[in-house]
Amino acid sequence: MTINFNQTFIDEITARLTEEETRLTRELEQFSKKDPHNTENFNTQFEEVGDKEDENAAEVATYSDNLTLERELEAALRDVHGALDRLKKGTYGICKYCGKQIDERRLKARPMSSACVECKKLLTQEV
Repeated sequence: MTINFNQTFIDEITARLTEEETRLTRELEQFSKKDPHNTENFNTQFEEVGDKEDENAAEVATYSDNLTLERELEAALRDVHGALDRLKKGTYGICKYCGKQIDERRLKARPMSSACVECKKLLTQEV
């Protein structure tokens, strides 16, 4: 199934996704390095502040926070890459669960959506 969105909509969504990709990558690069073997994976850097006990505790806390943030940002980046890939393949806007068209308003609100509102509600147990 292919959905034919008008070109203005496609251009707007592509621009927004590309902006989001740039923003996420920039944020990740502030505390991590890109994995040379997997461009969607980043490795959080462990910063050494000093040798005192409180400095070591701060290092570990910062590293732990950055690992959590890295996972969240990488997941968002994968979603963006998936949406851009679907745009290239002509499958953008098709729910990956039911195969129906995702409402254009949902795509405008969240361009990386891969599920329609109904399927998303079922998956998250919302009624």
